[in-house]
Amino acid sequence: MTLDKIPVGEICGVTGMDLPRQVGRRLEALGLTLGTRVLVLGKKSGALILKVRGTRFAVGQGITRKIEVA
Repeated sequence: MTLDKIPVGEICGVTGMDLPRQVGRRLEALGLTLGTRVLVLGKKSGALILKVRGTRFAVGQGITRKIEVA
């Protein structure tokens, strides 16, 4: 399943990412790595608002479609 399909309020774990190198590195710098638990806080204008390791940030729908979670 991909991150964009997770309902608001759910927690999931990242199992894979198929992203361009620069995008992947930026997300890793923000703490979004394989095995990380992610809380979906909300959806706004197609973007997901996530909480990862105590940090909140928004990620666009094009990116969340390429992040595999379980």
